[in-house]
Amino acid sequence: MQETITQRLVQRYAKDAKAGEIPKPIEIRDRDLKGFILRVQPSGRMSYIVQLGRARRVTLGDAAILTPAQGRAKAKVALGAVADGRDPKAALAVDAGETVPTLRHFIETTYSDWVSANRKTGTALVARIKACFFEEFGDTPLDQLTAWNIEKWRKARLQQGRTPATVNRDLSALKAALQRAIDWELIDRNPLGKVKPAKVDNAGVVRYLTQDEERRLRKALEQRDEEAREARARGNAWRQERGRELMADLGIYSDHLTPMVLVSINTGLRRGELFSLQWADVDLDRGNLTVHGSGAKSGRTRHIPLNAEAVAVLETWKAQTDGSGLVFKGRDGARFDNTRKAWTALLESAEISGFRWHDLRHHFASRLVMAGVDLNTVRELLGHSDLAMTLRYAHLAPEHKAAAVARLVEAS
Repeated sequence: MQETITQRLVQRYAKDAKAGEIPKPIEIRDRDLKGFILRVQPSGRMSYIVQLGRARRVTLGDAAILTPAQGRAKAKVALGAVADGRDPKAALAVDAGETVPTLRHFIETTYSDWVSANRKTGTALVARIKACFFEEFGDTPLDQLTAWNIEKWRKARLQQGRTPATVNRDLSALKAALQRAIDWELIDRNPLGKVKPAKVDNAGVVRYLTQDEERRLRKALEQRDEEAREARARGNAWRQERGRELMADLGIYSDHLTPMVLVSINTGLRRGELFSLQWADVDLDRGNLTVHGSGAKSGRTRHIPLNAEAVAVLETWKAQTDGSGLVFKGRDGARFDNTRKAWTALLESAEISGFRWHDLRHHFASRLVMAGVDLNTVRELLGHSDLAMTLRYAHLAPEHKAAAVARLVEAS
């Protein structure tokens, strides 16, 4: 419905609602300003809304408080901000002469929507900020956050047992949010600008499987699949005796776990990359797979060659599935979000402790380095943006350091 939104129109709909003549919510779109909307509830409550794009709206205020002219003016501010690439909620706050928002208000009403829409890990970043900073700084205006207060917060976190790397990630999430507040002209400077990240030993201990542990892990996978096939056979025998419909026989792999683990061991894919892998990105004929930048942590597309075992595993798994869409489908064909229960049970069966799913990636890299593969090639296969992350595996190739020291004797 399209009309020119005036005070008389607002009063008319208020009268209709009071008379019970509006059975369901209706929206009147302003004829003069595209995107400006009056929403009327059956209860008689009315509010002004601005449509900023497909499925993107901002509520401007209650029509019982704002006049149509005031609502239209706010709509123009929001539409102008979007046209300039600025955040409309932040622009409305500035236009209203509001004081600098608190951290809680900024994150929940402005930053959350933007980061969730523009960053793959946006929802997780917001959750991290809330969990780490709201209790102490949630009600603090953004311009009153200080480096000193953050330093005291960091000291307390470290004393509580948090690792420097974890605290650095927490601070990085907050610093990025505050930088966005600067871009949206809510504050003039980033209060965390002078807070430097804590030093982290990136060359710390890398957890990978020993030869015996890898043997036990593979055996546990085989045993798990065999037990599942035997259980299915017993179940079908029971059903057959009673004239019931038989379940399909299980293939070589009873479910997703074995091929997931074996592919991870042979490609070094991150768990999220594995969960997002599509059959369209797997070329079994040429023996490679593609990780697209949209699903990679680094944001860069990379191509990973598949060795003989990886090709054999994927060929077998493809023959057991429909071979379309996601390589590893969760319940009802959805993308997996974790394999925690099956993974924990597998490690118990293999008698392996202190080993995370992500450590399969470390295992892949460690085996390459110990086999003499140069670190830059390992970096490319892992998708690291620079060599610094890959250097954690350098100690696994001690022969290079030994050869360098040996040259001192040769030169004397």
